[in-house]
Amino acid sequence: MYFDFLVDVPDRGSKIILKKKGSTTYVLYQYGQRYEREKGYEIPKRSIIGKLDSKNGKQMYPNENFQAYFPNTSMPEERPAAYRSCSLRIGSYIIIKKALEEYKLPQLLKKHVGDDYQLFMDLIAYLIVNEDNAGQYYPDYAYCHPLFTPDMKIYSDSKVSRLLSSITSDQIIGFQNDWNKGRDHKQRIYISYDSTNKNCQAGDIDILEHGAAKDDRKKTIFNLSIAFDKNGKVPLLYEEYPGSINDISQFRYMVDKVMSYGYKNIGFILDRGYFDQDNIEYMDKMGFSFIMMVKGCRKLVSSLIQEKRNTFETKRSCCIRAYKVYGTTETAKLYAGDEKERYFHIYYNPYRQAYEREKLEADLDRYKKDMEKAKETEMTFGDTYKKYFNLIYNNKKFVGYTEKEDVIEYELETAGYFCIVTSESMTAEQALIQYKGRDISEKLFQADKSFIGSKSMRVHSKEALSAKIFLEFTALIVRNRIYNLLKETMLKLDSNPNYLTVPAAIRELEKLEMVRLNNGRYQLDHAISKRQRIILSSFGIDDDKVKDAAGEISNILKNVKDPDIQPDEEAENGENEVDYFD
Repeated sequence: MYFDFLVDVPDRGSKIILKKKGSTTYVLYQYGQRYEREKGYEIPKRSIIGKLDSKNGKQMYPNENFQAYFPNTSMPEERPAAYRSCSLRIGSYIIIKKALEEYKLPQLLKKHVGDDYQLFMDLIAYLIVNEDNAGQYYPDYAYCHPLFTPDMKIYSDSKVSRLLSSITSDQIIGFQNDWNKGRDHKQRIYISYDSTNKNCQAGDIDILEHGAAKDDRKKTIFNLSIAFDKNGKVPLLYEEYPGSINDISQFRYMVDKVMSYGYKNIGFILDRGYFDQDNIEYMDKMGFSFIMMVKGCRKLVSSLIQEKRNTFETKRSCCIRAYKVYGTTETAKLYAGDEKERYFHIYYNPYRQAYEREKLEADLDRYKKDMEKAKETEMTFGDTYKKYFNLIYNNKKFVGYTEKEDVIEYELETAGYFCIVTSESMTAEQALIQYKGRDISEKLFQADKSFIGSKSMRVHSKEALSAKIFLEFTALIVRNRIYNLLKETMLKLDSNPNYLTVPAAIRELEKLEMVRLNNGRYQLDHAISKRQRIILSSFGIDDDKVKDAAGEISNILKNVKDPDIQPDEEAENGENEVDYFD
């Protein structure tokens, strides 16, 4: 792809070669040479780095290869104002704009990001629509979408990089302060709190450390935690911290941060990873309630499950039909020395039981195949194998195995059971409904890692890392609003349409396009489809509002003319070497 701006032809002497093909002159860079043994001489290795400007022989239109070979060359910050596609995808722009305005994010971002806040909003839209956080591809998104920037100017990836590098910690803290200031601090809120880790490229980032990475423990990571208001259905705040600090240790600091924003009447909904006596005692001390999933392998939970097995699994009074489970409640102390009675809600899910049993059997079959292949070798096995099998060795050689029947039978017996502990009295159904509300924050992390492409952070400095996390957090606020509105619409319908998920809805709305006519104005290309109408109705947007938005976009662009860009005469993308011309 050739960029739409000019740079000077590099002054590299004989390493820069001009080759003309048709009416286009290509600029090649000789980056090396290879020796051809059969021919007995060296062959130059060349790559196309751009096309010569027909009006100025000292400048050229660069391509991606130029950036690779000449990374220190200064690129223009601003693209020509209206160099854009003749077809603009406006559907996702309309709903993202609506979500931004509902939360008054333009005003907040203008206050804390400054003059470039509109470009920042475009980056939010880019993250949501393209499901990617690689800034170098933003110009491709901007080429075929309406923008929030003045006159819908398209900025280069260099400008994006400069913007992210300029955002300070004071700006980020100021935004979070104002964002939480607008919440209702008097009402009781349940905060769903979770954390995850992310990989990151090595660089000048002091929070990158080796920790419990989920995919590769050799990678350096940092941790990210998010507090989510389950009642208001919005992300409240986030915290980034070094990769070596575990979730349990960080929890108390997040609690203190939540309190610093003025929240007093708080309940926490926590995953099993936060089960820790110090954390529980701290919440008791501060007067906070909690709802927490507890690992079934803990002795106390295990004994309660064994005690209640076969006593409630078929009782109609214990049926929680909404989640297709059965539940019962017992009181007990949570740990030795606990001064309070806790409420243990034990659940049985027959579908989960079948799945867990089948998975265990499949895993055992796979482990046995591995061990059969390893017989008469010096193979060693990990803890997973040792958990289910007695491993037999003879002079360091692995010779056989036997099943640990008591371990396997116990897991088969307890398959399908799980436990939630609450600090306040409530029924098993109430506890499950509250905890299931945490699914939204789970999806928030899923959005952060999958939908927004942020499993890895492509940055090399702490400032850029913090700014990019800040950008993702604001994008998650908007995306979560889209998710909630689509879910509300789905619940109103008799059917369960698969196009009301966020990714599917975005793909559907991307088909809503405006096309440029001969007079330079844009207009809607076709009528709104039934699916698009249902999606848009989730945001209170009807056909007339779509037409108004289209008219506004057209009016912004009507007086902005495209620059005189040399057209691409070849489909060549610049990746081939000089053989292309021979």
